Amino acid sequence: MTSEGAVADMIQIEEYLEQGGVLSAPDNAPARYRGELMRLMSSFVDSELAASAGFANAINHAPGIKERIAASRITLEKADHAERVLKVMETFGTDIQRYQRQHDWAARVARDAEVGAGRQAGDMRLSVFHYPITGWTDAVVMNVLQGLATGVQMMELTAVSYGPLADVFREIAPRETRHAELGFEGLERIVVTPEGKAEAEVALSYWRPRVAAGFGTANSSRFATLKKFGLRHSPNEELLGRWEAQLADRLSTIGL
Repeated sequence: MTSEGAVADMIQIEEYLEQGGVLSAPDNAPARYRGELMRLMSSFVDSELAASAGFANAINHAPGIKERIAASRITLEKADHAERVLKVMETFGTDIQRYQRQHDWAARVARDAEVGAGRQAGDMRLSVFHYPITGWTDAVVMNVLQGLATGVQMMELTAVSYGPLADVFREIAPRETRHAELGFEGLERIVVTPEGKAEAEVALSYWRPRVAAGFGTANSSRFATLKKFGLRHSPNEELLGRWEAQLADRLSTIGL
């Protein structure tokens, strides 16, 4: 049974976190906080590993050397980002070698499938990374939409209350921003032809709702807990709105 002193300590830590406090080591983390933190890190790592695997398959669809280099860079750096966060998870006891091997990160469901039926137990990747990329335009559009979404979500991640993880996310954030920019540069080249613009519109219709789903549901009941722990600051619907506004602004500049 939990002692009264331990309960008091836990309440004090939760109040400290809610007021903007930062933890710096696993030993300082209460059990509930640790569970939510590990869930957040697992979702990020799984998404980065799945994204890396998806873009690895897209490299051979690239129409030129410049595009192959961009896709290769994204593939490499997303794997590197996953490794950096895994090293933080290792301090909490995660076997990172075993973790990396637990799923087929390149596995995808059918394009029109419901993700729930194809999700493996313990696979925490965002639902968008369960869907396959088909061709270069499809890859570029997906990267633009998800890249902008990651940029919005990074504003939350770089402010998490676990200091060592926030430091890693601050190192990662500029490269994630660059991934989105590489995608937009590729999209600009695609839409200069009527055929390319038509393909891009089809891909936008497919990927937009799937990327949007990654922000979660409005009025999430878990948000209050995450905010109390300093692991979230803005609700899902606010982050979604930021993404939609940024996306509309960027697409309008190239006539989409």
